[in-house]
Amino acid sequence: MIDSMPAVSVIIVNYNGAHLLDDCLTSLVRQTWRDFEVVFVDNGSTDNSVERARAIFPGIRCLELSENTGFTGGNNEGIRHANGRYVVLLNNDTESDPRFLEELVLAAERRPEIGMVAPRILNFRDREEIDSVGGLVLCPDGIGQGRGRGEKDRGQYDGLDEILMPSGCAALYRKAMLDDVGLFDERFFAYCEDTDLGLRGRWAGWAAVSSPRAVVYHKYSASSGAYSPVKMRLVERNHYLTAVKTLPCQSLLCLPIYSCYRYLLMVYAVMTGKGKGQAGSKSALVWALIVGHVQAGLGTPGSLIRRWQTKKTISSPQMCDLLKAHRMSILEMIMNK
Repeated sequence: MIDSMPAVSVIIVNYNGAHLLDDCLTSLVRQTWRDFEVVFVDNGSTDNSVERARAIFPGIRCLELSENTGFTGGNNEGIRHANGRYVVLLNNDTESDPRFLEELVLAAERRPEIGMVAPRILNFRDREEIDSVGGLVLCPDGIGQGRGRGEKDRGQYDGLDEILMPSGCAALYRKAMLDDVGLFDERFFAYCEDTDLGLRGRWAGWAAVSSPRAVVYHKYSASSGAYSPVKMRLVERNHYLTAVKTLPCQSLLCLPIYSCYRYLLMVYAVMTGKGKGQAGSKSALVWALIVGHVQAGLGTPGSLIRRWQTKKTISSPQMCDLLKAHRMSILEMIMNK
């Protein structure tokens, strides 16, 4: 029975994304790695997403949820039903290169302690533009962003090996790591959940590597929308919950300073319409910022409890060194769309 289980379980979470599924699922049909299953988690869609998925990919396993449980709840449900020894998360607004799964598995099988693998994610509409190569890099206050986002891909990150963690847009996770550290924090709903999970994996001693030959093309924000007040509220809330849960104590002590600096930059971006200040109305973005912080405060006690429950097999100095090696500036993050 065990031998019949697939090596890889590809999990796709969907909410009213029928119009996105042709590129996503057709590219999976063309994969050179054939030992995989597709678990399609539908978050209570009101369009014909499930019917469309079954038509494109015969044999797909569809989990139909009664309501929208977000990126976190949908992926957790998919992981619970996954049979593979590797779990590959894939956004519904992507198209995968034929060797995508094969290259991810080859990278993961290099060493048993590799728990996470990040592919090369490129812009679907401009295939020379990077969404992320080598996963996420982290600001000092705990906000993550794709490495190299917006840059032209000239192979500048091809030599990467160890990374901090992958982006949840497209990532391989070893099932044994998920069993060890737990799944996504469903309080997050969406955004920063990959940072939280990735840091918990690193605290527990699991390695993360880049696989630049595993390529996927991303229609950035096609499924969730561009940077909006809703996204700002969730990011502001969730990155603080992540910081409280997973950053070393030394980093937490500096958090107020970094936060004040970021607020000043955010005010500048909103008032000038630059970077992340380009999307949404100014008043709506400011209100989303306030609401996000209130919600973060309300969620802090729960995050403190989870902090003490987090498995740690590396020391705080080791984690600090890891974060410094994969850090981006707050200025760069704010001024990048």
